[in-house]
Amino acid sequence: MNNFFRKIKNAAAKEKFTLGIDIGSQFIKVVKLKNDKSGFTLQAADAYNALLDPLELLKKIRQDYALDYANISFSGSTTVLRYINFPRMNLNELRQAMKFEAQKHIPFTLEEVYLDAAVLINDLPDNKMLVLLAAIKKEAVNQRIKSIEGAGLKVNLVDIDSVAMVNAFNFNYPKFEDAETKAVGLLNIGAGLTNINIIDNHIPRLSRDIHIGGKNITDKLMDIFNLDFKAAEALKLNSGSITEDENKIRASVESVLANLAAEIRTSFDYYESQNTSSVSRIYLCGGGAKFAGLKEMLSALLGIEIEYWDPFKLIARADNPVSKPLTLSSEFAVALGLALHKDD
Repeated sequence: MNNFFRKIKNAAAKEKFTLGIDIGSQFIKVVKLKNDKSGFTLQAADAYNALLDPLELLKKIRQDYALDYANISFSGSTTVLRYINFPRMNLNELRQAMKFEAQKHIPFTLEEVYLDAAVLINDLPDNKMLVLLAAIKKEAVNQRIKSIEGAGLKVNLVDIDSVAMVNAFNFNYPKFEDAETKAVGLLNIGAGLTNINIIDNHIPRLSRDIHIGGKNITDKLMDIFNLDFKAAEALKLNSGSITEDENKIRASVESVLANLAAEIRTSFDYYESQNTSSVSRIYLCGGGAKFAGLKEMLSALLGIEIEYWDPFKLIARADNPVSKPLTLSSEFAVALGLALHKDD
């Protein structure tokens, strides 16, 4: 897929290293890749506590990774992704047409957003093509760029979490082992938000942000067991080794997952009503998915096979990487997808 929001991209960034920074509500995930003729090599990856002083944290990231430019992304209410059938046209015509079409599909005025588009399928019936229309509120983008530049970094490009995740998945899973597999769901469970994407033959066809995440599980455990946040988070992460109150823990988690599953099912039903293929499998990632039994519980609620996927599966590793990302690999899908962007 094409890079989004080129108008923000700094043409001076010509380094052979790329830095993806995924700024979440609880953690900031960072991935540094080297890009040369042999492909991408992981140089470093780490997660930082997002509740620390943001300016000092970004300064530390700048110092630790020794790069001037970073790729960043957004999700949630400041972003819009729409999949629209356009009459077939060239890119210059699309740039003009998307401004008019956007007014029908986004809940903001054109003056409020940065707008971009990418052609996903250019040979649909009736002389149509499928276009992904993307918008981010300028206020959010400008504010974050200001913060990042205050720490001595510059923004190379801006993306949307769902697009970055799809890029990371398609890079690492270019082919499915099951030849019958076509449409799959990508589920990235963060602290406060879950990104859901449906891809068909590796082409994204639906994207949605659901306001349910790992924090909802933590909040439920806080309420039921009368714990503070830190203790409830520890209970959640260590639940697989705890037998006492296990049924009580699982029951509290299942109530949250039932709400999440209902939202996922609504998205799948909508997609399947518009297309001939159905979602046959879900690939799961994200820090909010770190709960023993979550995959199995969610799979039972949806009646769909679910498996975790590794954002670093096909990424070569440097001989002496700065950090050890494999222990937290599922959290790095968006950051890895951002770092995979190359300068054109």
